[in-house]
Amino acid sequence: MTNKVALVTGSSRGVGKAIALALAAKGYDIVINYARSKQAALDTAAEIEQLGQKAMVVRANVGDVEKIKKMFEEIKEHFGRLDIFINNAASGVLRPAMELEESHWNWTMNINSKALLFCAQEATKLMPEEGGKIVSISSLGSIRYLDNYTTVGVSKAALEALTRYLAVELSPKNIVVNAVSGGAVDTDALKHFPNREELLEDARSKTPAGRMVEIDDLVKTVLFLVSEDSSMIRGQTIIVDGGRSLLV
Repeated sequence: MTNKVALVTGSSRGVGKAIALALAAKGYDIVINYARSKQAALDTAAEIEQLGQKAMVVRANVGDVEKIKKMFEEIKEHFGRLDIFINNAASGVLRPAMELEESHWNWTMNINSKALLFCAQEATKLMPEEGGKIVSISSLGSIRYLDNYTTVGVSKAALEALTRYLAVELSPKNIVVNAVSGGAVDTDALKHFPNREELLEDARSKTPAGRMVEIDDLVKTVLFLVSEDSSMIRGQTIIVDGGRSLLV
């Protein structure tokens, strides 16, 4: 029997890597996607293989539709199927709205929003008759104002809207589509924020749960959404923030 296969975009490090390793521990073979961090992707592949699963490493900027198509051709050739697609890769220009240029907008929207649509189109072609799962990673900036976060916040709002549309249109194929939105998590991505320390202190001091969100909190939610236990949850964005957004 062919092992089930999961693609996690942007999985050479951070949340994406943690999701990839967790899925491998559950018995999935993994497609690791990266744009720049080749060595980190290879290191992640080695960790997956140590868990007894197969790992395939594919370089692709998911903001480019031609590169998306090429990536899925490689997945089809290598594994012949795809059961789970985790839309995790993200980027963005962190500036106030009045300082944004068209190139900043296009770059961020392409990677954070357009990628979901065109990856989903290709992913569904490889999913078996019994269906599959698509989960995207969003953030609270989609529904709340965050300093310097205009392009990313708007792109994540589009991602969440697209999640709802895909959930309806792919349900006849029994493909379940959802998203997970996290509060502030101390990852490499947060190092690019000019107000990083302020965000971290806010999360530490004002989260009702009494602690910051950790990567493992997001991973566990993703694992739930790709399990059969969540088959009647569709088109939803599950907020994992320890209740922080309730106080805004």
